[in-house]
Order: sequence, then C-alpha cells, then structure tokens
Amino acid sequence: MRVSEFDFVLPPGRIALRPASPRDSARLLVVRQGGLQDQTVRDLPSLLRRGDVLVFNNTKVIPAALSGHRVGRGGTSPKIEVLLHMRLDGSRWKAFAKPAKKLQTGDRIRFGAEGRVCLLGDLNATVEAKGESGEFTLAFDFHGVVLDGAIAAVGEMPLPPYIAGKRPTDERDRSDYQTMFAAEEGAIAAPTAGLHFTPGLMKVLQNIGVTTEFVTLHVGAGTFLPVKTEDTRDHKMHSEWGSVDAATADRLSAARAAGGRIVAVGTTSLRLLESSGLEPFSGATEIFITPGYRFRTVDLLMTNFHLPKSTLFMLVSAFAGLERMRAAYAHAIAANYRFYSYGDASLLFPAP
Repeated sequence: MRVSEFDFVLPPGRIALRPASPRDSARLLVVRQGGLQDQTVRDLPSLLRRGDVLVFNNTKVIPAALSGHRVGRGGTSPKIEVLLHMRLDGSRWKAFAKPAKKLQTGDRIRFGAEGRVCLLGDLNATVEAKGESGEFTLAFDFHGVVLDGAIAAVGEMPLPPYIAGKRPTDERDRSDYQTMFAAEEGAIAAPTAGLHFTPGLMKVLQNIGVTTEFVTLHVGAGTFLPVKTEDTRDHKMHSEWGSVDAATADRLSAARAAGGRIVAVGTTSLRLLESSGLEPFSGATEIFITPGYRFRTVDLLMTNFHLPKSTLFMLVSAFAGLERMRAAYAHAIAANYRFYSYGDASLLFPAP
C-alpha cells in the first residue's frame, strides 16, 4: 500500500505534553462497527465482560538518554548525545549518537550531564563499532548491575521527540513515563496504553471477572523512526526483543477456548502476541502489520493515538479498518482528544 494513504493532519496543540491526572481520567474513544463512542478509561469495566483477559507489556523504561563528551582525541571534547536502544551483553549496548560525524571507532565518551554524577566515578564507554544512520556499538567500562546503576544515575528518561522537542525532560517523567506494571528493565519507550491504568481501576476489573496476563517486549528506538519509503512493502521494520512464557501462553489459549476475549493493552502487546501465536516465545520480532493482515490471537486492542504515516497507525488500520480509523482520528481531532504517548486512548473492535 502507499504510505500516503496513512497520512493525516494533526494540529500541534493536540500533542499531550503531560499525562492525564489521575491516569484513568484519560478519555477513551470506542471504535466499533456501530460507530464511535466517547468514554473515559474509567468506563473500561462497562466495555469488557467476565472471562476477558487484559494482556499488558511489563517492560520497564530505563533512563537511556545520555549526555557526554568525547575525550582523549585532538585536544577537543565535543558534546555527544546518546540514546541506548539494545543491550548486547553485560557491558555493551547498541546506541544512536549525534553528532555521528564527531565519533569514530576507538573513541572514548565520558557521560554525566550537569547535576548528574555516577557515585562510582566516571561513566566511560569506548566506541567499538560504527554503523549506519548514527548507530554505534558502545563498550562501557562497567558491567552488569553496576553499569545499570551508573546509567540510572546519569541518564534521563528518553521522551519521544515530539515531547522532548517542546519541553525539557524532568524528574516527574521518571514516574509519569512508566506503567504501574513496569518490572523488566530494557525498554527505551513506554508501552503507553498501559499508562492509563491505576490500582483502583485494576481492582474494579478484577471484581467483574476480567483477568490479567503479562508479556515482555522491550520497546526500541525504532518505534519513533519514520517510514521513509513510498510503499509499505519497502519498509524494513525494526527488531525488538520479547518473551511470552509457556504458562502465560497456556492460560491465554484456555481463556480463549472458554469464550473469553484477548484484549491487547497496547500495540507492543499485540505485536508480541501475534509473533508468538499464543505459543511460548523468546527472541526478536520484526513483525510489520498492515491492512490485509489476518489476526490470530487478539480480539480487542486498547491503544493511544499514533503519528501520521507511522507503522503503528498502519497496525491499527489493519485491526479496525483503514476507513474506520480515518473517521475515528478525524473525530478525535475535532473533539480535542490528546494525542501520542501522554495522550488519550482508544478501544478498538476488529473490522468485520
């Protein structure tokens, strides 16, 4: 399909810079065959039924945005901005760095923005390899949990560019940009549909017989990358690591066999479930879902509002129908819904 078919105009004022407070007060646009319905996330229990299963992504965002300086070459120390995006082992990460032209293999980077220091000393890394499009392999001097602690001390939460370009990251983002289910460290972007849930809402859902399962997909930097091709067939999807354990897969299959609906909370949960086929799964997934895809595992999808011409808008269009999603987004814009990571949500029923 032509990528231009997934374009729409979003007024800049519709981009949310902070989440709703409390979280479950966010608006919820219900999109189904009978039309559109304006609700709030707190209304979710009235839209689900006993036996349904909410599937959350329990990944935890790490403070993967690092600021530093190149040291030890040429008498200068240019500023370097780094975004970690995939752990390779205990001390090595793949990362995007800018300005890329200031780095070459063998260079040393010392991290620590003003006001942020590592109690263990300097956090240093060596450029082990240089790839394409500003991607590098960095080998840190620290290892394992020591490295994790150092990154947590000097790093910042990696807010999406459409938020970070409008305001600076602050301490509040360390909690705002994390779901209540965050447990498995490794993501550089939040599974944002899960941001809307609170302990109170979870208790109400439990009381009506809706159950909960967890999978892990470490959201990578590719979630922010634009689609630069003109045809969807020419786009190369980014790879992300995910896991569905055997017990979870068995319970989901049993719930579906008993008539329950699998409700993916977020596109990350959906992509992982579709990659697994409700079988045990551990590894990388590059699944790219566009209209025409036949869904195997998910019955409903709760998700935020996505960017024009993005792989995620293509995914929701595949799930609920392109024309229906165009109408839903036009309604959301006209009705002042808040878009993107800190914005409002939608509950999508599948296209016929």
